Amino acid sequence: MNNVKHVVWDWNGTLLDDIDVSMDALNTILKKAQLPLVLDKGEYRKYFQFPVIEYYKKVGFDFEKTPFPMLAKEYMRYYQPHSMACSLHDGVTDMLSQLKKKGVHQYLLSASDLHFLHEQLDNYDIEQYFEQVRGLDNIHAASKAELAKRFVQESGLNPQEVVFIGDSVHDSEVAHGAGCRCILIANGHEDKGKLEKTGCVVVDTIRQCESLMA
Repeated sequence: MNNVKHVVWDWNGTLLDDIDVSMDALNTILKKAQLPLVLDKGEYRKYFQFPVIEYYKKVGFDFEKTPFPMLAKEYMRYYQPHSMACSLHDGVTDMLSQLKKKGVHQYLLSASDLHFLHEQLDNYDIEQYFEQVRGLDNIHAASKAELAKRFVQESGLNPQEVVFIGDSVHDSEVAHGAGCRCILIANGHEDKGKLEKTGCVVVDTIRQCESLMA
């Protein structure tokens, strides 16, 4: 990938290693609904997708019994405080630092509620690497496609100089919708086989991204 001047990072699963807490949060609400738990990361990654409401359907929730907004609140009630103990993926700080030294502009764009996102970021000494941090105004994690398009347009960026880096099929959809390229990392929330079907470059760890943007 030549001529990369801007990198737009996803947060959950890409920079923040939160899959275990996410599974625990999911299982907390599954248990309350007396549904089978998701105990294996491989199984979880195959279920996971955006919009999150579809992923909730896959694991068995009946929204007539418990509306999705209520489930989202219960999920976040567990997830947010426990996520404060999560670590960043190995190599994150080094990667952000190296790109900054190269003069690459970096941004954080997440399907998370912006308030919760800033709460999480306060735990890590990395916010200085991002020129902008953008998130949603709700906890429903529906889509960040419009957010991404608006960000690229409002920032006056040339899409050919922008690379989105994420860990989900949705990240590829977001990037392509904004006319940008995409790299997907297969150690987050979604199965590697699903990521490879997007046609995007797929790597196993964040450390493999830098050489792709030389």
